[in-house]
Amino acid sequence: MGRVRQAEKNIFFGYLSNFIILIMGFCQRKVFIMALGRTLLSVNTLYTDILSMLSLAELGIGTALNFSLYKPVAQHDTEKIKSYMRLYKKAYLAIAGVIAVIGLVIAPFLPYIIKESDRGGISVQELTVYYLIFLFNTVSSYFVAYKYSLINAEQKGYIQTNIATVTKIVTVLLQIVILVVTENFLLYLLTQLVVELAQKIFVSIYFNRLYPYLRDRNVQKLEKEETDIVVTKSKALMFHKIGDVARLQTDSIIITTCINADLVGVVGNYNMVINYAANFVNVIFNSLISGFGNLVATESKEKQYDIFKVYRFVACWLYGFAAVGFQLMLTPFITGIFLDKSWMLAQSILTLILVDFYFKGGRTVLLNFKIAAGIFEQDKFLPLIQGALNLVISIVGAKYIGLAGVYIGTVISGILANLIRPVIVYRSCFDRSPWDYFADSCKYIIVILMITALLWPVNNLVLKQVNILTFILMAIIITLIYNLGFLAVFHKSKEFEYLWGILKAKARRG
Repeated sequence: MGRVRQAEKNIFFGYLSNFIILIMGFCQRKVFIMALGRTLLSVNTLYTDILSMLSLAELGIGTALNFSLYKPVAQHDTEKIKSYMRLYKKAYLAIAGVIAVIGLVIAPFLPYIIKESDRGGISVQELTVYYLIFLFNTVSSYFVAYKYSLINAEQKGYIQTNIATVTKIVTVLLQIVILVVTENFLLYLLTQLVVELAQKIFVSIYFNRLYPYLRDRNVQKLEKEETDIVVTKSKALMFHKIGDVARLQTDSIIITTCINADLVGVVGNYNMVINYAANFVNVIFNSLISGFGNLVATESKEKQYDIFKVYRFVACWLYGFAAVGFQLMLTPFITGIFLDKSWMLAQSILTLILVDFYFKGGRTVLLNFKIAAGIFEQDKFLPLIQGALNLVISIVGAKYIGLAGVYIGTVISGILANLIRPVIVYRSCFDRSPWDYFADSCKYIIVILMITALLWPVNNLVLKQVNILTFILMAIIITLIYNLGFLAVFHKSKEFEYLWGILKAKARRG
């Protein structure tokens, strides 16, 4: 099956999965808030971020090994696949051990992270038990995570998506029942633990049957040169991982320790919706990473550049659409439909979050192309600089400005990559100057700002009274005006003409 067909399949199941998870996520969060309140919601969010930080121990090994699998998978070299998968397994078992040890070391410090005044009557013992359940879920995932690398290298990411979707459906339904019947956070967490443990056992058995050769004991060792490539790329990715954790996974900890733990839950509601939208958009680009790897291996730099520009155009279009919609409608949704005004976030804070959201979207295609092309070393220090910059600005900002200061640090550190990474990718991958990239960026931003300015007074008029009907009406207005405006400006661009040609070809095929 070709790159396009595999990508289409991955995108279809990705969208189906995200739609299901979106609906169930809202239901689950609503019931959670009603049953357990803000404090436990904030604890749940904080622990999720702490365990995300612990994934730092993975240090990019998975990404480096995935890259190494593209060639043997394309050549159907079973022996080489077995060798890489054996290395991957050993690495991930070691990672699980490291995360377990670091996680246990952190446990005694939880009372210092969550101040007594923010605990809402939750004892230190309860906080520790909750944390250990989160830790177990994270550590146990590494015992099967390496097996997904092979299906991703084969562009069969939909298999992982479908397994995750079924697991999510079962978990959420059971957790909602637990919340309604018992209002017990411990049982809520234990339910997730049991379901995910069953999923991991299923995954292990299923992949052993799907790829029986992975159970072979006769596995050749990789050549030193091949191992050195993995080690070199993993070292570079280590810097990326450390920087990304310092920039992306520390906000809730800074908010909890420097401002107020309950704010983590308030911000979490906004981030939940934004992340769901990002997941929908990212389905397209994440589904294409392995296809990009094949593209880099088989096509000319000119062809690679043309495809890159098309996907970058799509990313800016979609992320811009989401950012404009959220700027105008997210607060009315949170405070008028989903919850109430007590969960409102200041518009200035939302704007900062959305600025980072849009620029992060602009980096998505750059990052995915870098991963597919195996370009990890050239910008390995950039994430470290970003992470340090974010921590300094966010901590100082939180002290003197409050919540806005945290997100000013996030925005500034993120934009740094938007300025530096295009230079590296354009020179390393395309042998081109990056000025076209920056010129296109300015055009996209200007158009998005103009459309937002046009829609703002309309939004104030339509959503003067927030209800389901006015909300749907405004969503329709934004969808029409934004997309027609973007289309009017860029319909003669080469990127749109390429997309239009694909659509017409698909229409002719029926």
